[in-house]
Amino acid sequence: MGILERISDVEKEIAKTQKNKATEYHLGLLKAKLAKFRQQLLEGASKKSEKGEGFDVMKSGDARVALIGFPSVGKSSLLCTITTTASATASYEFTTLTCIPGVIEYKGANIQLLDLPGIIEGAAHGVGRGRQVIAVARTADMVVMMLDALKGEVQKRLLEEELECVGIRLNKKPPKIYFKVQKSGGIKFNATCTLTKVDLKLITLVLHEYKMFNAEVVFREDCTIDDLIDVIDGNRKYLPCLYVYNKVDQISLEEIDRLAHTPNSIVISVQMKLNLDYLLEMMWENLDLLRIYTKKPGKHPDFTDSIILRRGATVEHVCHSVHRTLAAQVKYALVWGTSTKYSPQRVGLSHKMEDSDVIQIIKK
Repeated sequence: MGILERISDVEKEIAKTQKNKATEYHLGLLKAKLAKFRQQLLEGASKKSEKGEGFDVMKSGDARVALIGFPSVGKSSLLCTITTTASATASYEFTTLTCIPGVIEYKGANIQLLDLPGIIEGAAHGVGRGRQVIAVARTADMVVMMLDALKGEVQKRLLEEELECVGIRLNKKPPKIYFKVQKSGGIKFNATCTLTKVDLKLITLVLHEYKMFNAEVVFREDCTIDDLIDVIDGNRKYLPCLYVYNKVDQISLEEIDRLAHTPNSIVISVQMKLNLDYLLEMMWENLDLLRIYTKKPGKHPDFTDSIILRRGATVEHVCHSVHRTLAAQVKYALVWGTSTKYSPQRVGLSHKMEDSDVIQIIKK
């Protein structure tokens, strides 16, 4: 029996098993088996598959965004509209057959946008060119899921399931679980909060399914057994995602209002160029990019050029962006902006920067 058949059998058993207190241990084991089979499928695919034409795209710019969706939802049209890249567009499905990169120039940042071929149901198991498309999506900093406003909910559910199968978690944070395999001592389990979804028996059964008999596990929040499985596998990708509903000119105002108020969702019309500015603004916010401006002593700040960094960046990161040896020569820095209590403020290398801060570096 092949891996695909095993995956199908486990999925069917999970679907027909009632979810209650009596079956939670059985379901936990089935979920662990399913995760193992899916991992074997992906590992086998990565060893056997050759790189598809146009899929091996070099990462460039300040961030990478993967544009994912079913065929003919408007991905290529969006790429052509908000970048200077030309991507084939037509009214029939599968117009785009390779990965086409484009660059969005926004607020001084260069954001690489990848127009990926349309995903179809079963992509995670290799239908179409699904595995190649999803493999590229794993290299992105963010996912823009393009949906047809007329059938968006169905498409959204199917795409989330396909991405979930290959370890891409959308709009989720990594679970706060400490996990370490040890050489001896059995299963050591502890929790810093009250657990309502798992217990020691369930955790032990799942670890034994992975042939792990000596490990230390600490739950720092009330997580599920699925979260533990994600931590054990260790290859999950947690990405922010925007759900973009295209062709809103074809639905009612009430439906537009409902979709617009759905979390992480944006309504647009590429053909009529509606709401594209808001889409770019939301992409910027979800990528957590910062613009840092530099200032020379006795001169005005240079607002024509900015250093683009990720949220959480410090003065040291700014120094590395300017020159790799600069951080070792810094005496202190003067910072103007929202990251300081007063402007200018004298700070050290560990000071965290905020968007639109101005920095002047003083050498030793």
